[in-house]
Amino acid sequence: MPEETNSIDYIMEKASGPHFSGLRSPTAASVSSSAFADANAPRQPFVIGVSGGTASGKTTVCDMIIQQLHDHRVVLVNQDSFYRGLNTEELKRVHEYNFDHPDAFDTEQLLECVEKLKSGQSVQVPIYDFKQHRRSSDSFRQVNASDVIILEGILVFHDQRVRNLMNMKIFVDTDADVRLARRIRRDTVERGRDVNSVLEQYAKFVKPAFDDFVLPSKKYADVIIPRGGDNHVAIDLIVQHIRTKLGEHDLCKIYPNVYVIQSTFQIRGMHTLIRDRDISKHDFVFYSDRLIRLVVEHGLGHLPFTEKQVITPTASIYTGVDFCKKLCGVSIIRSGESMENALRACCKGIKIGKILIHRDGDDGKQLIYEKLPKDISERHVLLLDPVLGTVNFFL
Repeated sequence: MPEETNSIDYIMEKASGPHFSGLRSPTAASVSSSAFADANAPRQPFVIGVSGGTASGKTTVCDMIIQQLHDHRVVLVNQDSFYRGLNTEELKRVHEYNFDHPDAFDTEQLLECVEKLKSGQSVQVPIYDFKQHRRSSDSFRQVNASDVIILEGILVFHDQRVRNLMNMKIFVDTDADVRLARRIRRDTVERGRDVNSVLEQYAKFVKPAFDDFVLPSKKYADVIIPRGGDNHVAIDLIVQHIRTKLGEHDLCKIYPNVYVIQSTFQIRGMHTLIRDRDISKHDFVFYSDRLIRLVVEHGLGHLPFTEKQVITPTASIYTGVDFCKKLCGVSIIRSGESMENALRACCKGIKIGKILIHRDGDDGKQLIYEKLPKDISERHVLLLDPVLGTVNFFL
């Protein structure tokens, strides 16, 4: 066991604040060249491995990364889900079973799972019962393909085949005494074990396995985070790095005139509601209108503005901007009409024209009907074209 941290060392560490170990240059360079080398190539997910000792704060770090990304394109896969189920004989001697040894995990299934996610397929991740030491036979966790896959576990760096699937490797480095205290609290509260059995297991299996397998894998890490979830600086830098990598694949990089509204939990919540087949008509219309309003307001923000000064009620001069005057909307019959109310609510008295397109014509875009403002050539035009089948809104 490492020596107990004295009070002076503890005070010095607390006073130093969060810090970041930095990216190792060779690995960071290989990440950018291999994962996002060609914008026209099929999209490859960005796989992040997060390792560290037991109760080091790996899951907390992963949750904070996902929380800060505010993006539905991130999924978390826990190595703990791939524990092998114990047979009858092993269950009888469960206190002698080493759950921290590499052989305790079904690494082949873990590899298959991550490879499928990387190829764009959804997978069913097993659910492991830590009280019964068996996998659930009738339930799984559905994980869909995403742009970022976070693979978390104490031994995700141990097998070279798993490491080779990762674009970034993060090691959460936390003091051994802190980890032991957290493990005692977790195993007694969440897994129904008593303190003596937790301490016995730690001394007999957990610490030797950490020294033999987990700690040596630290050398493979690109990023080392001291103190886990308390190190906000490191997590902020990691999130910034992920956003950069995602941005290199973004449609906005390929098509400069495309603007994508950043996803938030509120927007995801509304998308979840309107995609639910059991939603009522009233709720579908209500939340669709809210989303359309956001799209319209975002689109208006890209129109030209002129500077304008006004006198405030306190007789101060405020320098602001004046709205674009020459503006009209054109909705595609019939789906585009669903966006007209939001446009009228944002732009008082706006003129709205209509067009009907027969998509099965000779050129796929045959114009059947049009009724447009006579001076449309002098106006900025907002084309209203939602895709109601996928509940996407375009302006």
